Amino acid sequence: MKTALKFKYNKTIRFWLLTGLVMLIGQVVLGGITRLTGSGLSITRWDIVTGVIPPLNAQEWIAAFDLYKETPQFHKINSTISLHDFKFIYFWEYFHRLWVRTLGFIFLIPFVFFVIKKSINFYLIKQLALVVFLTVLTASAGWIMVQSGLVNRPWVNAYKLTIHFMLAILVIWAMTKTVADAYNFGTSKKIASKKIVPVIIGVTLVQMIFAGLMAGMKAGLYYPSWPSMNGEFVPGVLQDSSHWNWGNMINYDSYLFAPALIQFTHRMLAYLLLVLVLFMFVKLKNKVDLFSKRWLSLTLVLMLLQVLLGVLTVLNVEGKIPLFYGVSHQLVGLLFFISLLFLNYKLRKKA
Repeated sequence: MKTALKFKYNKTIRFWLLTGLVMLIGQVVLGGITRLTGSGLSITRWDIVTGVIPPLNAQEWIAAFDLYKETPQFHKINSTISLHDFKFIYFWEYFHRLWVRTLGFIFLIPFVFFVIKKSINFYLIKQLALVVFLTVLTASAGWIMVQSGLVNRPWVNAYKLTIHFMLAILVIWAMTKTVADAYNFGTSKKIASKKIVPVIIGVTLVQMIFAGLMAGMKAGLYYPSWPSMNGEFVPGVLQDSSHWNWGNMINYDSYLFAPALIQFTHRMLAYLLLVLVLFMFVKLKNKVDLFSKRWLSLTLVLMLLQVLLGVLTVLNVEGKIPLFYGVSHQLVGLLFFISLLFLNYKLRKKA
């Protein structure tokens, strides 16, 4: 952090960086809406330049619809979809792609201006280069993910979706650190108990991997009950050792084992995180400054809200994941992770 502290960033740069973080959060949320509305495979091509312009007349809409009709998702799931319904799912995928393009411009143009004006130092340039690199990597993984649902399967591959999601989380992490550095987060006070925070961050990352798998496998549909999983604490399919093989993890579309394992683990990790966050709050509340205590309190509130939203999501499953609860659960989970990161950076010792 020494390099960051040698340079004082003005309010405009700080606001620009904060705007970038907010837009990245929006991008992840739009990804969740796209997934839950089944919109991700509606645009079958990735045209970086011409893709900015959506269909503008009836002929272009029919052409786009005809391309979608060639996909497995149309043949196996949406064969009765109308052009009007297609426009709805097209909108969300188009908006999702347009948002990331807009994010690129918001980053690129001010970045060039600030470099020319020497308003940012080499440290920040390196940090933002990492954010851009991870963003490009995430977009590339997103297209690979989409392609996995355009051949044979009517949905994207759950493991590729999880990779795409976790790369997006790394982008958020890199941007959060950049913002924390720009705002000079840190403390002159040594806090021994702060080691619990990186531990919770690590568990949260593991939980996010399972969240991605939950989404990709649509595992929430199989056990729409709480606190039990269809009347059992441990699903019966997990109690038979003969089911524990890699083939069942790969064939998650046709067999219950993988969705059961993923949802059970996701629930257990949620309970573990709740206990850890409560422990962290009790351990640190009287040892940190007022600003750090606000981040600590926010983390606890978001954790409690996240558990509640997770429960409400599974209880309101009726053949599909409820859009409001599903998106809210993802958003609050992301905000919880960011609040943990900000807390961690606020508790680090300044050089």
